[in-house]
Amino acid sequence: MTFQIELVSPEAITYQGEAEMVIARTVGGGDIAFQPGHVPFIGVLAVWAVDVIRPDGDRDTFAVHRGFVQVAGTKISILSDVSEAAADIDVERAQEAKSAAESALSADRDDADAAADLSRAQVRLTVAGVEG
Repeated sequence: MTFQIELVSPEAITYQGEAEMVIARTVGGGDIAFQPGHVPFIGVLAVWAVDVIRPDGDRDTFAVHRGFVQVAGTKISILSDVSEAAADIDVERAQEAKSAAESALSADRDDADAAADLSRAQVRLTVAGVEG
């Protein structure tokens, strides 16, 4: 048994297909895995990776920057501000963003924008398979 999953951002549908399991991180709730038969659920996503385990056992990983996850019956909808497949991440740009955010934070430890930028850059690098 599988889920139908749709991962959507304002720019595009990042992923649409079947999955045996979806793993996401919610704000305040930590990691959560969804399998067929899961009770209805709505949660706020953290800036983190979403893993989609396909019926063939392969895994697709996406960088997700906030948003919502909803489970209803055999459908999972993930609506995110930004979602990027590992292959679509510009590693050089993410590394530059990480360095800029670290510099800003070294000048002002309370810079919330820089902290958010650092978090997003680290997730991108992790999902791309580069040390975040």
